[in-house]
Amino acid sequence: MIRVLLADDEPLVRTGIAMILGAEPDIDVIAVVSDGAAAVERVHELNPDVVVMDVRMPVMDGVEATRRIIDSGPVDGSTPAVLVLTTYHADDAVRGSLRAGASGFVLKDAAPDELVSAIHAVAGGEAWLDPAVAKRLLAEFKGRPESPLPTSEQITRLTHREREVLVLIAHGLTNKNIADYLFISEATVKTHVNRLLMKMGLHDRAGAVAVAYRSGLVAPDEPMPPRQ
Repeated sequence: MIRVLLADDEPLVRTGIAMILGAEPDIDVIAVVSDGAAAVERVHELNPDVVVMDVRMPVMDGVEATRRIIDSGPVDGSTPAVLVLTTYHADDAVRGSLRAGASGFVLKDAAPDELVSAIHAVAGGEAWLDPAVAKRLLAEFKGRPESPLPTSEQITRLTHREREVLVLIAHGLTNKNIADYLFISEATVKTHVNRLLMKMGLHDRAGAVAVAYRSGLVAPDEPMPPRQ
């Protein structure tokens, strides 16, 4: 069971999200709060697995709340993953949340099943970056030579299957989604992910998404590749 704490200052939004998540058999919404300060306090009391955090709230915004939750370290042996909710594709708050340690972003107008998938992903230790957010962030990073990226030689070292996995990561699929899509086991997908990250000198899936777009393996608004 994934224990979720929800923080959003809009009553209708948080009620709707709580209802969506409450219908999932493996998600338990253990608390609902209306500001970042309350979120930090309740995290220390309840130790949720995932905090779904609105980025703009009174008293304390989602960026500062995320920072305090991550910086405070484990509670009862674990640190919650923070999944940020935003109405903006990319802005200072999104970038600030990423630097503060958020595990992913979901737009408020995303489909309910996307939010559920994102919660499963970050609860499992993966990153989740909404494709629309990723494209806007990548556009800002273009032309920055100081940004470390894999060389073309490193990318060509990837096997055909590793490239397939990289493309699907860029489309926002979790390891389980990729396994179903490619008709392989989830353990095999994890192996491919670990190998492609290692070959390209990357630390996380967010970096893999950036490489996929910037290298041309995936283009903005490009549809999912057909199943083989």
